[in-house]
Amino acid sequence: MRVPFGDHIRNAGGRLRPIDWLSLVEKLLLGLLALQCAGLVWAVLTPAGSFGPWEGRQARILSTAERQALFTGFDPFYRGGPGQANGGVVTSLALTVYGIRLNEGSGQGSAIVAGPDGVQNSFAVGEEIMPGVVLKAVAFDHISIDRGGAEEQVFLDQSQPAPMVAPGGGVPAGSPPRPMVGMDNPSADMLKRDVGFTPRMQNGRVSGLILQPRGPGFQQAGFQPGDIVTQIDGQPVGSVGDLQALQGKIMPGARISLTVERGAAVSSVNLTLQGQ
Repeated sequence: MRVPFGDHIRNAGGRLRPIDWLSLVEKLLLGLLALQCAGLVWAVLTPAGSFGPWEGRQARILSTAERQALFTGFDPFYRGGPGQANGGVVTSLALTVYGIRLNEGSGQGSAIVAGPDGVQNSFAVGEEIMPGVVLKAVAFDHISIDRGGAEEQVFLDQSQPAPMVAPGGGVPAGSPPRPMVGMDNPSADMLKRDVGFTPRMQNGRVSGLILQPRGPGFQQAGFQPGDIVTQIDGQPVGSVGDLQALQGKIMPGARISLTVERGAAVSSVNLTLQGQ
C-alpha cells in the first residue's frame, strides 16, 4: 500500500528523536580528557619552555682567587652592609661614655655619658646630651650622636687596662698587690671621702645616684666607674632627699644594701662599714 507524500512529512514531524543529553556530556568530557593528555605529552616531549629548562643549575665551585676576593669584602661581625661600617666618624667633642644599656627587643636604650665638665648623666635615645647634640642610637661598645645633622660615634672608655692573671691563677710579677683581707668593707670615713654621689636626672626627676671615684676606697667597696645606685636598702631612689638619707646611713657599724646599674647589668653591693 502506497502512502502519500504528505503523510511522510507529517509522520516525520510528529516523530522527532529526543536529544540524548547524557551521551552529549560524555562526549564533551572525553574531548577535554583528550586535550589534557595531548598537553601532558607535549610538556614531556618539550621540557624547555618560556621560563627555560626545568633542570636545576649545576653547582659552580669558585676558584681560590675568586673565594679570596669574595671573603675579603665580607665582614661576619658587621653584617649591616659595607656602606654602613664606615658611615660614622669619631666625634671631636669632649664626651666620655661610661656605660651602655641596650634593649634589643625595642631597639632603644640609654647611655651614661660625661660631658666636658666630667659630670656623668644617663641619657635615653632621642634625648639631648648637650646643646645641639642628641643621642641617636646605642650599640654594645659605642653610641651614635646627631651633631647638627651629622652622625658621629663615641666609644666606651676603655682606658683602664684589664688585670692580668698568671697561668697558675696567681698574681703575675709587676702587678699591684691585692687588697688586704678585711679591706673589702671600707670604713665610714673612707666611704665619705673616696666616693662621690651625683643625682641622675631623667625627665626632670632624680632616678639614681651616679658614683664617682675619689680615692682607693671606691674600688675596695666594690664599686666601678659609671655605677648608678637605683635602690637603697630596697627602696628606689626618686629624689635628692634619698642622697641625704644615704649619707646619713654612712656611719661606723652600719649595713647598707645598694642596687647598682652597671652598664646593661644590675648588681647588688652590700656594705658593712668598719668603725675606723
